[in-house]
Amino acid sequence: MILRQPMSGFFLPIQTKHVGFLFIALFFSMISSFAQPATDPFLQKLLEKNPEWFDSILKNPKNYGVQILYTKIDRNRKNEPKFTTYRYNVDRNAYFYPASTVKLPAVLLALEKLNQLKIPGVDKETPMITEAARPEQTAALTDTTAENGLPSVAHYARKILLASDNDAFNRLYEFIGQEDFNERLRAKGYQDVRMRHRLEQPMSVENNRYTNPVRFEKDGKVLYQQPMAYAQKTYAPENPIRQGKGYMKGNTLVEEPFDFTDKNFFGLENQHNMLRAIFFPETLEPSQRFDLLPDDYTFLYRYMSQLPMETSYPEHYSEDLHDSYVKFLMFGDSKKRMPRHIRMFNKVGDAYGYLLDNAYIVDFERGIEFFLTAVIYCNQNQIFNDDTYDYETVGFPFMAHLGKAVFEYEVSRKRRTRPDLSRFEVEYDK
Repeated sequence: MILRQPMSGFFLPIQTKHVGFLFIALFFSMISSFAQPATDPFLQKLLEKNPEWFDSILKNPKNYGVQILYTKIDRNRKNEPKFTTYRYNVDRNAYFYPASTVKLPAVLLALEKLNQLKIPGVDKETPMITEAARPEQTAALTDTTAENGLPSVAHYARKILLASDNDAFNRLYEFIGQEDFNERLRAKGYQDVRMRHRLEQPMSVENNRYTNPVRFEKDGKVLYQQPMAYAQKTYAPENPIRQGKGYMKGNTLVEEPFDFTDKNFFGLENQHNMLRAIFFPETLEPSQRFDLLPDDYTFLYRYMSQLPMETSYPEHYSEDLHDSYVKFLMFGDSKKRMPRHIRMFNKVGDAYGYLLDNAYIVDFERGIEFFLTAVIYCNQNQIFNDDTYDYETVGFPFMAHLGKAVFEYEVSRKRRTRPDLSRFEVEYDK
């Protein structure tokens, strides 16, 4: 019999004839892992080597809610990867708000859904019209930022990956449906997920369970029509989640913890594992992969790493956004131009004082590649919605320093084989 459990950050097959004993061992191992955060000495020492960057965080990691996952990638002569993952303060039981990191699985599931519909003429570039079937819902009939002026899964995905657009996420959430969003991810092994609401839209828990009617049409002809959907399951956490000392409600300070119970959740290890599904799907079991076409992977590689200055549509991205606008690791503390031979294929998030980045980082000149995922809590006064989060003074410097510390280690370490990274070298809009 073959059982599967996450090992070193990724799924690994385990064969045993002593299934009963294995389950007991796994059970107690799980209890032990829940009891305290997981930290590997390697990452601890790496941070300690740079006290000028990390000293305050090392002295009180709980105060900053820091969690880090770093995966070292080594290739053999066949260019096959071997993954070794290190953790710092990783705790499945410690809630953090995932912010915009939930948008990456939305892109993957929307692309997958289109492929599985198998309707002639319906693909990611086909115009997608969103209707409104309830008073709290809004329609999307046009998109003035698209080259043809029409919304599509592809253009929503571009806006998500290039600039973390909230409305674009909401439209994909509505196309996927709340129940499918959660069930499809869990079926692939992503158990620490609760996708429960749209972003920047003040809807109730119940209203978020309803998702809009959607249709795909071309040249005036409807190719596919999807009615409004309703999630039968609630996806609520087992226990209430309340944090901080208070929160602002309008101009009034409410002196009680802020309630995150009905908010989204996307566990850090689940985020980290998703990178492998995007960049090394062949190393996973078929059930753990996303049903994507070769062109979908090229699309993802392009827009996960493309910079605003390299973007044609939306046109204003090249004028309004600096290189590191959604590239926090290594470059988050600077608005200078990033070196073009270093590419970050990533998805960031920032909200309620939580700052996150989930990245596959590549240096094509030096032949360097690694995964790095991190979250830090930047809300020292413990008050939510007061717009005084410590992103600039704490969060962005931490992310930049963390990326640089790991990158410097990667530059210095020896590799038996230089990786062939050619499949990740893509053409950009301009």
